[in-house]
Amino acid sequence: MASLAPYIPHLIAMALLLAASAFFSCSEAALFYLGREERDRMQDGALGERTAARLLANPERLLTAILFWNLLVNMAYFALASLVAIGINNQGAASEASVLTVVALFAVIIFSEMLPKNFGVVWPVRFATLLSVPLSAAAKVLDPIAWVFGAVSRGSSRVLFPHFEAEPYLELGDLERAISLSGGDQQLIEQEQNVLSRIVALAETRIEEIMRPRLLYEALPPPVTQSQLSPQTTASGYVLVTEPDSEEIAAVIDVNRAALFPGESIGQLASPVLAAPWCASVAETLSRLDSAKRDVVAVVNELGETIGIVTRNDILGSVLHAEAARDRGAERVGRIRAIGDGQWEVTGMTTLRRLAKKLGCELPAVKGITVAGMLQEQLNHLPQEGDEVEWAGHHWRVLSADHPSLLTASVRRVLTPDPPQDS
Repeated sequence: MASLAPYIPHLIAMALLLAASAFFSCSEAALFYLGREERDRMQDGALGERTAARLLANPERLLTAILFWNLLVNMAYFALASLVAIGINNQGAASEASVLTVVALFAVIIFSEMLPKNFGVVWPVRFATLLSVPLSAAAKVLDPIAWVFGAVSRGSSRVLFPHFEAEPYLELGDLERAISLSGGDQQLIEQEQNVLSRIVALAETRIEEIMRPRLLYEALPPPVTQSQLSPQTTASGYVLVTEPDSEEIAAVIDVNRAALFPGESIGQLASPVLAAPWCASVAETLSRLDSAKRDVVAVVNELGETIGIVTRNDILGSVLHAEAARDRGAERVGRIRAIGDGQWEVTGMTTLRRLAKKLGCELPAVKGITVAGMLQEQLNHLPQEGDEVEWAGHHWRVLSADHPSLLTASVRRVLTPDPPQDS
């Protein structure tokens, strides 16, 4: 049996090279797996996050550095493995030399390629933050000769593909052809018209009409932990975090990021929310979300109190979803359903402005912006089943009132008799 004692320094060096190769593989997977929103958030984060964002600002330089150093490390690793295998073979242990060669190959595949890249994909933000600083140093070391690789890359592309031009992902002509080809499908044309009409309506639709009312979501005070997450706290796709000393929404945490975060405390994943007045248009609010690169806006009343939230998905859903799909979400924005000639059934969370549009009339301004709030104001007590009230030329009757968010009522227009005519 061959002795490995003379090759212990070689084996230690191989282990270090294996770790270095794993470092570059994990860095590549983590950095290039980051999404646009994550990269935008990292620009204002800690040192590691800012360094990762700067590296991704020049992806060609970053990828060149990673591939160069990874290739150099792997070449050195296999050179040492060959030296050890040759030395063992010279001792008369050819089978053991063969086994060492195979083990060295599988060690690179598993421990410096597969596992590191899997870790980088599963926890991209965490590993990108941890590895970006040393990776940045490695890229700077290569900068003096990086222009050589760039010149070779550009030269080879011009020689091999002299007339190659990058095409846009989607041109306007492609959309026009798609619409012209679908011209025979009347149902598709109607769907396109409905979507376009809802897009135009965003400029006239108030944000309160599509918001999630305050009663229908739960917010958590800081610090927020994984054990506090539940279907109620993550119903909107975000964990809502309040101010330390009040119930006003201060920040949100993306549920998808929280699910992949390894620690118990997830407060560091929080990002601030925008505030928008209840009377702001949906189009204006969407524009502000895009400019600030945020996903959630807190809707406030004239007193500055948070009365609901609106997510980017809520806005897009109001454009893309049909009316039936919105009815399935009645627990969030309220349901309006015709139950007879001139008679409607509405839920307590339905906003008065949205109901007025459906009824085709103007409703007076009151303190409460929902049907449940208006009924409580008119009745001077919490609505109960069977309560009736005449308001704004309509007769309102409470059908069920187990909870303000579950309240349902019927509404019908009160017909006023025509004035008698003089004979």
